[in-house]
Order: sequence, then structure tokens, then C-alpha cells
Amino acid sequence: MKGYVGAIEELTLENTNFRQVLFTAAHSQLVLMCLQPGEEIGDEVHPSVDQFFRIERGEARFVLAEKEERLVHDGDAVVVPAGTYHNVINTSKTAQLKLYTIYSPPNHPDGTVNKTKADAEAAEK
Repeated sequence: MKGYVGAIEELTLENTNFRQVLFTAAHSQLVLMCLQPGEEIGDEVHPSVDQFFRIERGEARFVLAEKEERLVHDGDAVVVPAGTYHNVINTSKTAQLKLYTIYSPPNHPDGTVNKTKADAEAAEK
């Protein structure tokens, strides 16, 4: 199949991996994410990659350009333009944050599954 069709909300809610690449095309990539209570992705920047986030369950604090903060909830979307520093922080002390993201262009090797943030950091070294 040339594209991707799937129950994205259900898959996102079931996902327990920090990062799981679902689909990679020439110009975009669909990735599931799950942040543990209090966990954050860490301040990062993608010089040539735009990123779309959709929160399916939980509450997160997005920090953009290292100074602008936004609190987002279930159903909210955030777009981070290329070259913008950003961090996503799960604000809950008890619940996982379930979200998916679309990178444009792709940012991770196709088929990537990182069970934990530590696994993701080790893979990027």
C-alpha cells in the first residue's frame, strides 16, 4: 500500500512505547508517543523538519522557542515549525501522556520502536 490507513486514536491510546514509527513516506512520518508521568522529551530542535502533535489523552506543557509555554489537553494540536526549539512535558504525576506526531520530512529510521526515553537517547548517539 502506498499510504497509511489505521485507527490512529485507538493505536495511540494502546501504545506504551516512548516512540513508535507507524509509517514513513518520502515527505512525512507518522509516530506514536507515550510519555510517562512527569516525563519530557527534552528541549530539541529540528532545523529542517516541521512537526505536528496531537494529544489523545492527558495534559502536556509545550515550551516553544525556550520561552513560550502552552498547556494542552485531549484533542489539542500543536504545530512546531522547523528551527523552533521545543519541549513536551507530561504534567501528570500519575497518568501517561498519549500523543502522536507527524514529522515533515521524516526524522527517524522507518520501523523505529524505542520502548523508553533512555532507549531513544541511546539510539540517537
